[in-house]
Amino acid sequence: MALIDDVKAALRVDGTEHDTEISDLIDAARQDLVLSGVSQEKANDPNDPLIKRAVIVYSRAQFEWDHPNAERLQAAYDMLKAHLSLSADYRAT
Repeated sequence: MALIDDVKAALRVDGTEHDTEISDLIDAARQDLVLSGVSQEKANDPNDPLIKRAVIVYSRAQFEWDHPNAERLQAAYDMLKAHLSLSADYRAT
C-alpha cells in the first residue's frame, strides 16, 4: 500500500478529492523531518515504520487542525520528530 493510501486511511478519507492536499502534507512532513536533522534518505524511506508514523501523525494534525485532538497530535509529532532527529540511525551526516 502506498503511503498516501495509509494517510488517507488514517484520515478516514475516501476517494481522490483531497489527494493533492494529502500529498502536500506528506511532502511537508518529510521536509520538516529533514529540516530537523533527519537524513533525506531516511525521511523518504517508504518502508520505515517510524517515518511512516511521523508522516501520518503530522498529516492528521494538519488536516484536522480544528479537531479537538489536533494539539495532542501535533505534540505527538513534535516528540517523534525530536527522537528521530536525535537518533544516530536517522540523523543526517
